Amino acid sequence: MNILLLGGTTEASALARTLAGQPWQATLSLAGRTREPVPQPIPCRVGGFGGVAGLAAYLRENRVDALVDATHPFAAQMIRHAAAAAAETGTPLLRIDRPAWTPREGAVWHRVATMQEAADALGLAPRRVLLTVGQKDLGPFTAAPQHAYVVRSIDPPAAPPPGALVLTARGPFLEADERALLQEHRIEVMVSKNAGGTATAAKLAAATDLGVPVVMVERPVLPAGLATVATAAEAFDWLARHAGTLRRE
Repeated sequence: MNILLLGGTTEASALARTLAGQPWQATLSLAGRTREPVPQPIPCRVGGFGGVAGLAAYLRENRVDALVDATHPFAAQMIRHAAAAAAETGTPLLRIDRPAWTPREGAVWHRVATMQEAADALGLAPRRVLLTVGQKDLGPFTAAPQHAYVVRSIDPPAAPPPGALVLTARGPFLEADERALLQEHRIEVMVSKNAGGTATAAKLAAATDLGVPVVMVERPVLPAGLATVATAAEAFDWLARHAGTLRRE
């Protein structure tokens, strides 16, 4: 069985480690947005495919038997492209869609649909803001320079908001460290994507404990009819169940 794994997440890395010990051929595809990705135990390719047509061509040319989409919950374009290319080529597709975060008791969340709405929700009065939205989504905040921003991302952003303090770090993070971060920088509001997972969930617990409100950007809607599981272990079980039926003629 030949598997293409679209990755860049904790779940993708976990599935790659499992696949490395199996008698199957598996390739992990990374978008290339992180300068120093975590080393992986299976062959990797880096970069885009060239849209739906390019991904469909790759699936055909490499005789891919199963496509597993374990990209980030906010990789909306890649998720759509994977669904379209799988449908065009008849390739079985499974999406690993980890559960979204939910506010615990005492949390103050302001839910929004877009990053622009998140920037607008900060208001006109100057505030100290922690941005944990990724380096590609900072544009709307540059139009609100009255706020004092602390930006945390894996790699330094090319265009942070004016005067922003940039912190480069890769999760997982401890709750005690997140609480210390919020206190040290006197954060008044946090902005986050609802990415789910455990690697960065500690920031939400720390915010709740300190009474820091969170502007939470909700996930884009998945394509209709997309088969999903919540974990890498469930994805492996799906592959194992179908190992004898997925191979192409």
